[in-house]
Amino acid sequence: AITAAAAQAQVVVVHGGGDEVSAMQRRLGLEPQFIGGRRVTSEADLDVVRMLLSGSVNKRLVAQLLTAGARAVGISGEDGGLLTARVTDSAFGHVGRDVIADPTLLRDLLAADWLPVVSPLARDRDAADGLGLNVNGDDAATAIAVALHADELCFVADVDGVLEAGQRIPRLDPAGIHDLAARGIAQGGMLAKLEAAVAALEAGVGAIRIGTLDLLHDPQAGTTIVPAVSAT
Repeated sequence: AITAAAAQAQVVVVHGGGDEVSAMQRRLGLEPQFIGGRRVTSEADLDVVRMLLSGSVNKRLVAQLLTAGARAVGISGEDGGLLTARVTDSAFGHVGRDVIADPTLLRDLLAADWLPVVSPLARDRDAADGLGLNVNGDDAATAIAVALHADELCFVADVDGVLEAGQRIPRLDPAGIHDLAARGIAQGGMLAKLEAAVAALEAGVGAIRIGTLDLLHDPQAGTTIVPAVSAT
């Protein structure tokens, strides 16, 4: 996901890497588990998640951005207290929800013209030792967008937007999202993105879109999430 403050051309990249985490889990004899598109994370899984997301995935993305000419710097949501969360459902293990971002570190980096690339881990604000938690990348991006008062939040997916019967839905409001979820059309990772989009919308993020990387150069690309239409 990408958050942007257009007037200053400032961008923050928040990445996932779930497929690589799952592949590594299987190599280590750990079978990935999901509930409603969200990963269950045991204590052993957490070490794998941190190693992959804050390690190889983050550094590979930073290297690619540097090669492309961007002033990229990789950080974890655990660094500088950037992200905190809490366990709201023990069935998910070491997974945090209710994610809150402290934008201090990001503001310092943006002010120095760096492009922050953030891995979605957080400190547990309910634990005395600040134990790390795995958080959904879309939830992390939403928290960061809210904290930075972002002009736009883009959720990057491997499809052109939210689809129904193979066709892209150009615009969706919360009622439409609820309908898609109730009919089982939106599920798994896309449902998680839509839930995060609604949370961002309710928190005042200016514009929210879901789609491929075409979002970055085509303002009409993807699915735009819009507020509910008030009855008159």
